[in-house]
Amino acid sequence: MDAERISVAETCLHAAHDGSLSFPEIVGTLIAAGFEGYAVDYRRNSQTFYLPDGDSVTIDMRLAAGNVAAAFDATEIERLVRWAQANPADYSYVAFCEKAKAAGCAGYLVSFLGRRVVYFGRTAETHVEHFPK
Repeated sequence: MDAERISVAETCLHAAHDGSLSFPEIVGTLIAAGFEGYAVDYRRNSQTFYLPDGDSVTIDMRLAAGNVAAAFDATEIERLVRWAQANPADYSYVAFCEKAKAAGCAGYLVSFLGRRVVYFGRTAETHVEHFPK
């Protein structure tokens, strides 16, 4: 992957953690750079960004506190997504990650093509969220 796209991916990852860009802004930036999606792996503490030609880059994420719980709580994941979408004063992506892990989320796959996010647990249970219209 070329250095410019890697830089865009790194910038978006850091912006999520420091709150300097919203999820819609990050998605728009990644799409404009040619990415078709990305995957977050809380067990490996990394994020992989994918191009349509199969190329990808994996970047280490900041470590979020806690471990991925054994049981996947889809209701709690949905509540956390609504919290993120509302973006109240107490929201941060770091807190979202910590709470998602506590709710058994092992990671999630963001598909720009499918306009959805698939959250999954350690036993491959899932919760699907479609992008807001």
